[in-house]
Amino acid sequence: MILIGVLLLGAAVAIAASMLHGGLSAKATPTRLEAVLARNARHLAIPGNARLTQNPVLDSPEGQREARLHFADHCAICHGNNGSGDTPIGNGLYPKPPDLRKPQTQELSDGELFWIIENGVRFTGMPAFSSNGNHTSANHGNGQDSWKLVHFIRHLPYLTSTERLEMERYNPKGPEERAEEEEENEFLNEATPKAKSESQVHKRK
Repeated sequence: MILIGVLLLGAAVAIAASMLHGGLSAKATPTRLEAVLARNARHLAIPGNARLTQNPVLDSPEGQREARLHFADHCAICHGNNGSGDTPIGNGLYPKPPDLRKPQTQELSDGELFWIIENGVRFTGMPAFSSNGNHTSANHGNGQDSWKLVHFIRHLPYLTSTERLEMERYNPKGPEERAEEEEENEFLNEATPKAKSESQVHKRK
C-alpha cells in the first residue's frame, strides 16, 4: 500500500509539473503527456449517445458555402480560414486551437464534432455555440448551423484557394482595417469625379 501510494504521489507530481511548466504563461506549449490526458478527458466527457449520432443534414454545395462563410465570420478568428489555428489569437491561447485538418480532429465522429461545437470545451478557449442558448445534445434543438459546420470541417483538408479568398471577405475587421477601407473609399470617390471631368474635357477638344 505504501509503494502504491508513493507511485500515485509521484505520478501526481509528474502531471502537475507537466501542466505547470512555463508557469501561468499562455505562451507555453502543452507537453505530450498533457495533450494525451486532455484528449482522453474530452473523449470521456462527451456522452456516448452524442458520439454515435449521425449528421441529419445532407452535404451540399449550398450548405458548404453557408458553413464556410459562417466559419469565416465566427470561427476563423481563432482557427484561421484554413483550420490551422495559426492566428494571432489562436497562438495566444493555452492550449492552442487544434489543427482541424489533422487526424486528431478528422477522426472524431460527426456526433463528437457537433457536441464540441454546441457545448464548447472547458478549460480551453473553445466557447459553446449552443443552438438554443443552453447546453444541448445532438438530439435536442435543430442545430442546423452546427451540423453544416461539421460537413465544412470535413472539407477543410481540401479547401481551395478560391474558397479561402472568399472567406477573407467575411472575416471580422478590426478598427485599423475599417479605417484603412474608409480611406481607400474616400480616395476612390475623390478620384472618380476628377477622372470623369478630364475625359469630358478631352471629348470637347
